[in-house]
Amino acid sequence: MTLVKEIFKPKNRDLLKRILFTFLCLFVFKLGTSIIVPGIDKEAIGANGLGFLELLNVMGGGAMEKFSIFALGVMPYITASIITQFLQLDIIPYFSELAKQGQVGRNKLNAITRVLGIMIAFLQGYIYSFTYVGNGSVMDYMQFSLILTAGTALLLWIGDQITAKGVGNGISIIIMAGIVASMPNMFATAWTALIDTTTTQKELLGIVLFVLFVLVYLGVIIGIIFEESAERRIPIQYANRTNSSYIGNQNYIPFKLNSAGVMPVIFASAIISIPALIGAFLKNDGYNLFIQKWLTMTSGTGFLIYVISIVGFTYFYTFFVQLKPKELADNLNQNGGYIPGIRPGEETTKYITKVLKRITIVGGIFLSLLAALPILFGMFTNLPTTVSIGGTGLLIVVGVALEAYKQIQSQLASRNYKRGRR
Repeated sequence: MTLVKEIFKPKNRDLLKRILFTFLCLFVFKLGTSIIVPGIDKEAIGANGLGFLELLNVMGGGAMEKFSIFALGVMPYITASIITQFLQLDIIPYFSELAKQGQVGRNKLNAITRVLGIMIAFLQGYIYSFTYVGNGSVMDYMQFSLILTAGTALLLWIGDQITAKGVGNGISIIIMAGIVASMPNMFATAWTALIDTTTTQKELLGIVLFVLFVLVYLGVIIGIIFEESAERRIPIQYANRTNSSYIGNQNYIPFKLNSAGVMPVIFASAIISIPALIGAFLKNDGYNLFIQKWLTMTSGTGFLIYVISIVGFTYFYTFFVQLKPKELADNLNQNGGYIPGIRPGEETTKYITKVLKRITIVGGIFLSLLAALPILFGMFTNLPTTVSIGGTGLLIVVGVALEAYKQIQSQLASRNYKRGRR
């Protein structure tokens, strides 16, 4: 409540304007998810189910299910970002050099990512148009692809406006808004499925089960907040600072429990969905039966592959993309810093690697459990598939909300500090 009161104070009117501007942009996004692509048969939409596209549909606030102009959402840009991040791992020297050029290099990488994202959007739009519209002409598919690509381009522009004039990272805020928009419908569906009004006893039992469902859901949110806030702090000392300065204002390197975020889940979901995507095009009954029995998330082997893939990708993304122990040790040494009790150089690299391995295994297991919760929930309950507990979507919502909250707090603290110095 204190934060809300601070926001509405006259001295923080500019911050309030930024928040209202963010909500205005999100209203435009939600409005766009309700506008169906012109020329699409509304009755045919969703007739075959979304299958492996369900995750994209949740992130887009139901836009994929409706085949709206925002059906692709910002996922083509996310895919392009992942590709460019991999290309920076000394795969293509040009990308590696750009990554080392500071802000100028980052601007060039961002421009390349956006162009690549638009290209991926057009390709995905064409494939999805072919999937949704079975008897269209080539020009129809081209038209649908251009509309979907334009929708993604507009969302990227809206995201830039939120970043520049609003609160938080625009792309992340849009993804969060899409997920949050589907939550009321999920709770309404859970209420309808659990409450049986035929007898008073069944109705009371249904109400108890619904309350239990809400409590478990809130418990998962609290667990995610704890996981997102947990970090391992490694103290560091600088050679040009005295011990008294070190004690008074201690420096440290913070390592989050889950430094990889939701990327491992996205990678694992993509891998487990590739066989199903191939089966959708081959239309071979024997192949599809094999996939259904062994390689879907609801099968034993598919579920195991999914969980192991998440843990594996958590390690890979943490050590090779987000945090590179060798580079961290070198940068620390170049700046005259060191970890107390650890020699600079190879010993520092080994120490950072050991710490990261320990916290990453915990973060990877937590992430895999969170991603597995909706699958297990669907296996052991009779609730509709749209009702779930946990999952990637909830992790994104909590993570983005925490970042936006911290940014608002930071801006308020900065304003108060500047006024205090006058």
